Amino acid sequence: MESTKKPAEGSAQHAEPGDATVSARFLVGRKALVTGAASGIGRACAKGFAAAGAEVYVVDRAAEAAKEVAEAIGGAAIVVDLSDPDAVDTLPDDSDIVVNNAGLQHVAPVHDFPPERFALIQRVMVEAPFRILRRTLPHMYARGWGRVVNVSSVHGLRASAYKSAYVAAKHALEGLSKVVALEGAAHGVTSNCINPGYVRTPLVEEQIANQALAHGIPAADVMDQVFLERTAIKRLIEPAEVAEAALWLCTERSAYITGASLPLDGGWTAH
Repeated sequence: MESTKKPAEGSAQHAEPGDATVSARFLVGRKALVTGAASGIGRACAKGFAAAGAEVYVVDRAAEAAKEVAEAIGGAAIVVDLSDPDAVDTLPDDSDIVVNNAGLQHVAPVHDFPPERFALIQRVMVEAPFRILRRTLPHMYARGWGRVVNVSSVHGLRASAYKSAYVAAKHALEGLSKVVALEGAAHGVTSNCINPGYVRTPLVEEQIANQALAHGIPAADVMDQVFLERTAIKRLIEPAEVAEAALWLCTERSAYITGASLPLDGGWTAH
């Protein structure tokens, strides 16, 4: 006899072949923590996860912008400086989904790179994700379900000149993500990286002057000669496109994907 028992709210429901529907509110009952959520990719992720029914922790150091995003989506703004380990350890530990997105950039050759800036980038982009996962994984394990989405970069898979700190941090995040994938699999937790190329965000726009200086070219040529030089698709990717990939990694359709790196790079890594 066919069972009529309905799955519990928020429980895993594996999609059958040919079933093209995914509930628009498939994350009802889940909590998502998104870092760097006041702008760019983080804001797009916060909006997308809230629209899918999740309660969202909007984590950012930009207080007013974080509060605006939280109010718009019905989430909770948490103002914290991710470069402060003690502050990171005050973040909520009850998230079912973690999106490690926060980052910063500095463009300079290695011999001119400020050591303090290098260390800062590692604290924000490597140590903070580690500390966040160290706190949240026990909750995910207890529930038997969790999703870790690390917003890495094409620079987690490839290197570019003048970005030693950023490339090092993204490569480290890739390694952390894979370790979490191996440890979390038995507990229903997946961990994956998303690897976009240059995204239309303030972080990218703020690089133009420094990129021009580092490469010795006019600022007007940075888009074509730096940002899009290695891509087959000659445009920046939009934050909403990255957020859609992050959401997909939290559906049951992607439940067998873990320890992976998903390039959203316009063909950059096809070379």
